[in-house]
Amino acid sequence: MSLVVAILAGGAGSRIGGDKPRRLLCGTRLLDSALTAARAAAAPVILVVRKPEQVDGFAGTVVLDVPGIEGPLAGLMSALTWAANAGADRVLTLPCDMPFLPGDLHRRLEHALTSEHGVAVAASGGRLHPVCALWRTTAAQTLVQRAGEGRLSLHGLSEAVGRTVVDWSVDGGDPFININTAADLAAAEASLT
Repeated sequence: MSLVVAILAGGAGSRIGGDKPRRLLCGTRLLDSALTAARAAAAPVILVVRKPEQVDGFAGTVVLDVPGIEGPLAGLMSALTWAANAGADRVLTLPCDMPFLPGDLHRRLEHALTSEHGVAVAASGGRLHPVCALWRTTAAQTLVQRAGEGRLSLHGLSEAVGRTVVDWSVDGGDPFININTAADLAAAEASLT
């Protein structure tokens, strides 16, 4: 096994009223949209959460965020550690709140990740999306060092491990729209009807 796909779903979701993974978009849970995108990579999938009750009823492998690290770095650290222990050398991270991810996400990131890079990061519309990235498990060493120094930025970590950026077009809509609020959810529903 060389690849693990990790869905990062540990955020509190306070701006949307909590329980973000189970919010419905046109009748489909945001988590299920993320699972569909994850399964397209044809690799083992893990779900990374802060507390197990965030995904009650999920039948797959659940991994808890590393305690003592704030934000998405906690989930990334858990994913990198789990993957390395399983014999994988790469982790594709996907958030639970981006329901329109492009079908070629894994393929294009994999193609861009060369031996000089620690991560291939998705971008669109001039913005990086480091939660949609293909990370080498060796990035864990740099993550631990940076977290110990209080540097908790995914952008900064991606730069520190040597990133390559893969850009997607936003013509016809940005595939990396993320759902943070009830208004975001309503706008996403409107775009699909």
